[in-house]
Amino acid sequence: QLQASGGGVVQPGGSLRLSCVASGFRYSSFAMSWFRQAPGKERELISHIWSINGSPYYPDSVRGRFALSRDNAKNTLYLQMNDLKPEDTASYYCAAVVGDGLLHLTPDEYDYWGQGTQVTVSS
Repeated sequence: QLQASGGGVVQPGGSLRLSCVASGFRYSSFAMSWFRQAPGKERELISHIWSINGSPYYPDSVRGRFALSRDNAKNTLYLQMNDLKPEDTASYYCAAVVGDGLLHLTPDEYDYWGQGTQVTVSS
């Protein structure tokens, strides 16, 4: 299971930190990602971190503003989101996929999903 938290309402330029706690599987063996989905849009990958050493992946839309990290001792994934923009408004989902060293871009590839946490950026 994955339990996501940390969403909320923030003004443009503000920050939020999302967390995702994993249980019931060997967290350290799984690559982890955050996706987001806005109303009427497809679910998109916004960050990915491998189970082994390596720099996280970010698409252009969030690179330089978002920072992904994981604490394998606590089975927890974090997403620090800075300089938030109205277009970041969406439901955010954490997801886990078996660690194979590949970048998994599509939701169908993932084995476990969190329940989603809402982020709203509005003045």
